[in-house]
Amino acid sequence: MTARTAEVLLRWPLRICNHRRPWQHRGPQMLMIESFDRGLSHIWSTGPSHRPLAGLTIYKVRYYSQGKTYGQDVVERKQGNSIQTQSSETWSSQSRTSPDQPAKRVPFYDQLRECGSPSDVLDLAGQYTATHRRVSNCLTRCWESTKKMSEEQRRYELRIMFEHAGFEELLQRTMQDARHMRSEDLAYSLLATVKLGVSQRSRVVQTLLRVCQENLNEFDEKSLSVLASCLEHLESSPNGDALKEGVRLMIEALLPSIQNVMSLQTLMRHMGRDTPVDIKKKLERKALSLADQFTLPNSQYMITTLASMGFCSKPLLAVCSRKIAEHVHGVPFNRLVNVLRAYKELHSRDVALFTAISDYVASSISMWNNKQLILFLSAFEDLAFCPTAMLDAFAERVTKNPDALGLKDVLSVLKTYSSLNHNLQDYREPFLEGMTHVVVSYLPKMAASELLKVVYFLCLLGHFPAAPLEQLLQQETLEEISARGGRLQKGMEKKLQIVDLCLRLDRPSLPKPLTVPPEALGSPAPNDLSINPGLSMALQSIAQEGLLQEGMMVEDLYFIDGVITQPKPLQEATGGRAPSEGEFLPPEHSQRIAVFCAPPSSFCYGTSRPRGNLAMKMRHLTVLGYTPVVVLEHELDNLSEEERTELLKTRIFPEQERPANVEKMTD
Repeated sequence: MTARTAEVLLRWPLRICNHRRPWQHRGPQMLMIESFDRGLSHIWSTGPSHRPLAGLTIYKVRYYSQGKTYGQDVVERKQGNSIQTQSSETWSSQSRTSPDQPAKRVPFYDQLRECGSPSDVLDLAGQYTATHRRVSNCLTRCWESTKKMSEEQRRYELRIMFEHAGFEELLQRTMQDARHMRSEDLAYSLLATVKLGVSQRSRVVQTLLRVCQENLNEFDEKSLSVLASCLEHLESSPNGDALKEGVRLMIEALLPSIQNVMSLQTLMRHMGRDTPVDIKKKLERKALSLADQFTLPNSQYMITTLASMGFCSKPLLAVCSRKIAEHVHGVPFNRLVNVLRAYKELHSRDVALFTAISDYVASSISMWNNKQLILFLSAFEDLAFCPTAMLDAFAERVTKNPDALGLKDVLSVLKTYSSLNHNLQDYREPFLEGMTHVVVSYLPKMAASELLKVVYFLCLLGHFPAAPLEQLLQQETLEEISARGGRLQKGMEKKLQIVDLCLRLDRPSLPKPLTVPPEALGSPAPNDLSINPGLSMALQSIAQEGLLQEGMMVEDLYFIDGVITQPKPLQEATGGRAPSEGEFLPPEHSQRIAVFCAPPSSFCYGTSRPRGNLAMKMRHLTVLGYTPVVVLEHELDNLSEEERTELLKTRIFPEQERPANVEKMTD
């Protein structure tokens, strides 16, 4: 026996005696410097880095594990073999089975799929030899197992996971094996680590970011899309920012070869709002080339993807909205609401799609709860779209059971119905009575600001219940409103001014007269509105001299571009008899026509129905003796001076057009 052989034999007993189980800790345990209740934002302590990653300075995150502080940098390539061997021995020691365990075992990945929590995954990982792919799959399964948990259960399971000895070793192996992983496993490891709440400044996350940078050219379409979905939620850091820029360059290079719609959408989201327009156009062309592959979920996701990019692609929206409208019954609630919100972000409208959603929800209203219906209505109100079928169906439901609405529901419903100014016809009175009943029941619980909103919305609807008005106009309530101050004060004063104006002009039938005290109204808003130049020129050309007044402010609230005063038709002014020669008509028999411009947002989209504030303005001008004539701003922009004049003549003097039309019909 040689001396070297004897030395080897003597070392074996020492190895056996010194062998310890990985769960038998010695020295400091994993250091938790931030409580779990803060979202696991920082798990390990930080300090200055010995060597920067990605050629830049970062903050080092020490990694405490089994008595050893891993303060060194990523394992050097020359040390890789020895460390991997040592770690493999540790993991393989856990894979030993007891004599009672059956010899035939279920394959690792079958067991992994059955794990229902991160701790189950870690227990399973300790029974098998670690490989690069198993490490990545264990991390991914830890994350996936928490996806469908409630928030409380998820926090509990993650707490157990971070206290589990196997999780520390799993992250340790992730750092060591990162350079040897396939691009797909690398991307999934980074995604799972971040989603599990491991500090993004920790050594393991920064190592994965660095290795992703080094191997970025090896990433295929799928791996790149997984990596992009992770970077979307990544905090700014030198390694993260460098990787994001590298991924953008890779997306441009791989764009012609991408054939998977989902991967393309993920990459589009990664590009973000700051992407140059020419790159967005390339992405649009690529998406349109794959349009025949769009599934229903693809269509929904594409619309929200365009919103995340801030890119309103009308061709893509048309393709996606058509598919959603055709299969709207197969789209879940959350996705429908997200689609509507995306259209708002894109400042785009699609009447066919909105109508399809409204009709579908109205026809299946029994399967939706009040919260869902109110979210739908709020989304439509944000889009200035009047979902007629839904408004009618929901009003009928509220009429039958108004007490099912909470206080926030009441505020949202009144806001929607007053804004969209929908004519409920036979349901109007029962609906308003039901809403008033609920409002009165919540009066003791309402804050002053909430009460003001409720009364304001009801005034827009032309409904004036006595109990809310009396409580609003009590001195204590008005003092509470004025005491709020700040930037909301002007808005509340404006609402009080409108309530006061409605009480004076609409003259509701109340048990006792009510008025808003002058000191609560504040000062009128300054008139900084200007006359529309095109409208002014057209009005001057059609109005007789001295009969046109421009830039009028009525009741310190309503601005009118121009008022044309003209005598009423003689037969109407004299009660049907023919006027005598030289007969003088008193001023009350003159007609005042109030002409003013309104933006498109003052109307329900796709209709000529005025929304809440404009409808109230027209109602009040009529009460004051004016004949309101509304002209859309964009109607005048694209017309010549002669065309503007003709347009206004038909709006202001419609009776002058009738004889001409009659003559044409008789010819």
